[in-house]
Amino acid sequence: MSDDKSTLENMADAAGAKLKEGADRARAAGHDLASNFGGTVDNLKDKAEAAEDRAKAEVHNAEAHAEYNSGKREAQDGDGH
Repeated sequence: MSDDKSTLENMADAAGAKLKEGADRARAAGHDLASNFGGTVDNLKDKAEAAEDRAKAEVHNAEAHAEYNSGKREAQDGDGH
């Protein structure tokens, strides 16, 4: 996040972070499903990858909220950037 970004840039970055969050959550769900099949080693690997994807999703969620809040503040201060 940069203080010199416009409201639109902040909102676009927030939307991008939400898209990345959704992709991470979808990958985690795929790994969860895959962990129900295959051998024990594959199951553990898929469970670990699902946990990693969920953690990435939480990071992207936090980024989206920070960008949104920054854009909202920028819009309220009246100068647009």
